[in-house]
Amino acid sequence: MSATSELKRIQEKNKSMLCIGLDLDRKKVPTNYATSIKGLYDFAMRIIDATADQVCAYKPNMAFFEELGPEGLSLLEKITQKIPNDIPVIMDGKRGDIGNTAAHYAAAMFERYNASWVTVNPYMGYDSIRPFLEYKDKGAFVLCLTSNPGSRDFQFLHVLNKPVYMYVAEKVAYWDKEQNLGLVVGATHPDQLSEIRKISGEMPILIPGVGAQGGSLEQAVQAGTDNFKKPALINVSRTVLYASPEDDFDNAARTEVEKLNTIINSMRSSGGNEASS
Repeated sequence: MSATSELKRIQEKNKSMLCIGLDLDRKKVPTNYATSIKGLYDFAMRIIDATADQVCAYKPNMAFFEELGPEGLSLLEKITQKIPNDIPVIMDGKRGDIGNTAAHYAAAMFERYNASWVTVNPYMGYDSIRPFLEYKDKGAFVLCLTSNPGSRDFQFLHVLNKPVYMYVAEKVAYWDKEQNLGLVVGATHPDQLSEIRKISGEMPILIPGVGAQGGSLEQAVQAGTDNFKKPALINVSRTVLYASPEDDFDNAARTEVEKLNTIINSMRSSGGNEASS
């Protein structure tokens, strides 16, 4: 089964297109869990246990683990090993380097950390992405149009009357021979997201930027799925992980995820017509 088919399968099973970003920020984790590696592990496990039947993926952000040194990388490995086998793990490292180096990045992500998908940067072209595609049952989400303000520095530049992000979307759609590629497009660009969705075929789109970054959930869902015709994943991090500063954080996280799923599934049942303008 292709990586994209696996995503669709778990989305159908859990009736969810939510991906939880595991951005373990010690400044935001409840105090009792913030002072040790074991505490961070326990925090992550409680979040996963509380939400595993309500999401379609988990996305550990590698920066939060790398900051902690060798213990942090060991923590990342242990957490990914504990995520249920049927739920994809998206390793968010935004890697992008020459082919030989990319091959080692791919091995680290897919073999050591058991990732199902990774995030990659397309700036160096196809040969920097190809090593990830050699893992036929794994997938790579390619940065296309990111949610941060600095996306306008390069991604919106026009080349021959077309913005760079459109060239990225077209190239990645062409490369997607094994149904193991997707795009990263920020919820903060709903009009462009709709435009990209039209040319991206059946590729899944990973959509960050909902919530804390100001993106609209309803607009992201409608534009990112072409009104529920195409696959997309809505990434949520801070609003779920830190829904409560108290020891009930896992219950609060589940409540937040259930609320978001209810909104999305209500849109689905009404044909997507509830999206806000």
